[in-house]
Amino acid sequence: MRKILVVGAGQSGLQLALGLQSHGYEVTLMSNRTADEIRSGRVMSTQCMFPTALQHERDLQLNFWESQAPKIEGLGVSVAAPGSWGEGPAARAIDWVGRLDGYAQSVDQRVKMAGWMETFAQRGGQLVIHGAAVGDLDYFSRSYDLVLVSAGKGELVSMFARDPERSPYSEPQRALAVSYVHGLDPRPEHPDYEGVRCNLVPGVGELFVMPTFTTSGRADILFWEGIPGGPLDVFNGVKDPAEHLSLTLELMEKYVPWEHARATKVELTDAGGTLAGRYAPTVRNPVGRLPGGGMVLGVADVVVANDPITGQGSNSASKCAAAYLASILEHGDEEFDETWMRATFDRYWDSAQHVTKWTNAMLGPPPEHVLNLIGAAGQLPPVADRFANGFDNPADFENFFYEPAKTEAYLAEVMGS
Repeated sequence: MRKILVVGAGQSGLQLALGLQSHGYEVTLMSNRTADEIRSGRVMSTQCMFPTALQHERDLQLNFWESQAPKIEGLGVSVAAPGSWGEGPAARAIDWVGRLDGYAQSVDQRVKMAGWMETFAQRGGQLVIHGAAVGDLDYFSRSYDLVLVSAGKGELVSMFARDPERSPYSEPQRALAVSYVHGLDPRPEHPDYEGVRCNLVPGVGELFVMPTFTTSGRADILFWEGIPGGPLDVFNGVKDPAEHLSLTLELMEKYVPWEHARATKVELTDAGGTLAGRYAPTVRNPVGRLPGGGMVLGVADVVVANDPITGQGSNSASKCAAAYLASILEHGDEEFDETWMRATFDRYWDSAQHVTKWTNAMLGPPPEHVLNLIGAAGQLPPVADRFANGFDNPADFENFFYEPAKTEAYLAEVMGS
């Protein structure tokens, strides 16, 4: 029986640990918090998982909350008319919804990670509650066939060198502010189905609104992404959750009043329902070297951390865990050497590179052909649907998004049909 250590109990670490466990591996999972501490703590993320990632969970029979979480069937884009918020109520220059081929879902990671961690322990997994330092891994690595690091923050990440060729940004590109709320009214345009809303405010930032399932049931996430130093970059140092929500709503009223109109009665789901921060999008070398000469393999956002502007974090984590699981199973009893580690990462990068390219493109001002594409989606439902489904399969953006000639050819084709 092969022994594997997984450090970090997020989407990828737990999915991988449970997957390996189900195939008879002896798995130890290290987490810096207990399941109860996670469940009663602060929200950790915004997460909207699309069909491919959800299927990876179903394949491992880990979709415990699928019947309770809202089924997200649409993805809408609104663009504020430039400058319209200066003189009075902001207006929308663009507003449309694309329908998803298969539904998406969001489950608060406090609910999911706590539940998965308890399942791992109930199934006989070795759970170690301890914050791991590099020295700990140096000691532990001698007892395991493979050490996987999926803790995306803290000292351990420093073992994995930044890959400058794949990391165009050295600074955070957005200031992030999240609120989980009850009491949001449905969008009047589509009260009959659930949708994620992406509101783009040119030169200022973005507001995302998504239905979710949290510790207290059905809720919505209000998520501001502000350009650093701009008018949305005001959450740093705000410790009081009520003040955080008040700021969120104030900014909504000014920049996206059509969303604020349905948020007049919202309240936070709980005292831990807010989050603020920022980080630089970074791709890292996947192999970390320990002082004693051992090697560890980085997982998910340890090695590929994208800005959440395209909602890919938990999707990428799920896809990484699935790719790594397949590589481990296929490797049998062979040694997990550096060549295998790099090949395993490359298998994940095949899909992750499309996420990174698309996310980094969305962080900059959109070029004219992209504005034309987003505008055309308002008149051409197939374009809206294709853009929405790109959130599940970002590789498709290669076919119609980046190059003006491909965008024009695609729009001409849709209008001709």
